[in-house]
Amino acid sequence: MTLPDTTSSPLGADRTFQVDLRGLVDLLSNHLYSSPRVYLRELLQNAVDALTARQRLAPAAEPAGLGIRLYADNTVVRVEDDGVGLTEADVHSFLATIGRSSKRAEGIAQQRADFIGQFGIGLLSCFLVADEIHVLSRSARTPDAPAVEWRGRGDGSYTVRTLPSSARSEPGTTVTLTPRADAAEWTRAQQVHALARHFGSLLRHPVTFDDGSGAPAVPVNPEPAPWARTYPTPGARSRALAAYGEEVFGFAPLDTIELDLPAVGLKGIACVLPDTVPAGRRHGHRVHVKGMLLSEQAEEILPEWAFFVRCVVDAESLRPTASRESLYEDDTLAAVRDALAERLRAWIARAAASDPDLLGRFLQAHHLAVKSLAVHDDEILGMLLPWLPFETTDGHTTLDEFARTHRTVLVTSSVEEFRQVAAIASAAGLGVVNGGYTYDRELVHRLPEIRPEATVADLDPETLTAHLDPVDRETELAAAAYLAQARDALAVFDCDVALRTFQPASAPALLVDSREARHERTRSQLAREQQGGVWGDILGALRQEAPRAQLILNQLNPLVRTAVTIDEPELARTSAEALYGQAAMLSRRPLRPAESSLINRSFLDLLAHALRKDS
Repeated sequence: MTLPDTTSSPLGADRTFQVDLRGLVDLLSNHLYSSPRVYLRELLQNAVDALTARQRLAPAAEPAGLGIRLYADNTVVRVEDDGVGLTEADVHSFLATIGRSSKRAEGIAQQRADFIGQFGIGLLSCFLVADEIHVLSRSARTPDAPAVEWRGRGDGSYTVRTLPSSARSEPGTTVTLTPRADAAEWTRAQQVHALARHFGSLLRHPVTFDDGSGAPAVPVNPEPAPWARTYPTPGARSRALAAYGEEVFGFAPLDTIELDLPAVGLKGIACVLPDTVPAGRRHGHRVHVKGMLLSEQAEEILPEWAFFVRCVVDAESLRPTASRESLYEDDTLAAVRDALAERLRAWIARAAASDPDLLGRFLQAHHLAVKSLAVHDDEILGMLLPWLPFETTDGHTTLDEFARTHRTVLVTSSVEEFRQVAAIASAAGLGVVNGGYTYDRELVHRLPEIRPEATVADLDPETLTAHLDPVDRETELAAAAYLAQARDALAVFDCDVALRTFQPASAPALLVDSREARHERTRSQLAREQQGGVWGDILGALRQEAPRAQLILNQLNPLVRTAVTIDEPELARTSAEALYGQAAMLSRRPLRPAESSLINRSFLDLLAHALRKDS
């Protein structure tokens, strides 16, 4: 830690910042690092970087078997490496100066891509679990270098001693922590072993753990990453990768996609989730940098539409942030994200071309993700639009099958509109697709790009009513008085009334009304209520041109045939209100308060009329 310069200085002279180490450690604990457990990751990282630096000195001359050894017996935690070590000058420069890293020294800055750590503050994380850090190191840069001991304390003080070479027989560094009582959760032997496996299972240098019980040390990373191993057959490789994905993520993947980007040294797998994922829910991905686990929640590694996979990757060239718990957003990360997205597209293309069973299971679970991709990706659109399921008047089917039956494909703008007209449109022979779900309407309109002979149009009330059969003139004249009473009763809802014949005959009435029309009427009503005088009259006139709803009574229905013969005005109005209320409920759209009140009132009035008649 750099000590303050307390000597007098002339006005305007440079001064040294004073650092409150306890305050800095609190800052690291509460704002930089997500948990005190990262102390072990930082120690492992420093050890790996020290080994990398030693290999850089003279690769051919280094002894075999260099590695990292962990020791924890519930009283101390020790991390020992065979790395490059530190001289006394290094200790003063790098251990006692906040923010300075040995990776910046002696030409290593040009080789920083070989190191995990970049920021030189990792050792401070040890103060999250201990009040004192003891470092014993011997440099490999000088053949007969002495050992150097450094003790740093949480109050900001430190001591340095030079010791004989015998204090450490080989080059390398040993860091020892005496945990605080409140840090036992993170420093018990079992926890240290678990953390070592969690962070270091893919490290390229051998790491062992000793719990002090006298039993032989156990390897933390006994095998290389599963994608780096050799297998006797492609099937054995696929099964091994799937088993690893299940071990890491806790689910058996629908399939595994190998990821390999040599330009950035990235390898790994993407595991396809076997179950449907809510739209927009993004899963975190497990990202290692040079073997060290960086994050389990790295959402930024894949685009938003790829929420049907979870990835575990190991990369060489991605930059960690200062906390080393997420990725630095730069051009490299953007290029990696695009390249991985292309790998996912290629997997979908292969499944579509060679494995329809896999594609079917994938689309059954993740059709929404594919639809979101197809909207913006012409290649995926052309490849998968014929396979994607849609809700139609013929049931759930693909657009390709639907377009073979219906040359003109009509699409609704909302789910409620589709449910309102589906039965009657089907009976009339109209082919209607529910366009109310996310992406569906836009995709249906792109069907002619795949099937040029198909025609797509939005369903509007006029299209539907044009396919309903008119009644004969004599019947319409006989019902004229009733229709006039009905129009008057429903004028408050901006609803016209017409008499037609349509199937199914069991449906007494159809309420044709679009969401856009309702919004326009509501807007006009509010505008008129807020204005008065001349402006109120003008807006009132404009309101007359706003689209009106239409209650279409079905002459084929026995109830309607009886209703249109009613000559009692009050009963005619009540029956019309009841028919409107029933049609509104069948449309499955939210009812307005006035409509709910009308349904209750008309029911009670009809009940009262029936009781009076019986008595």
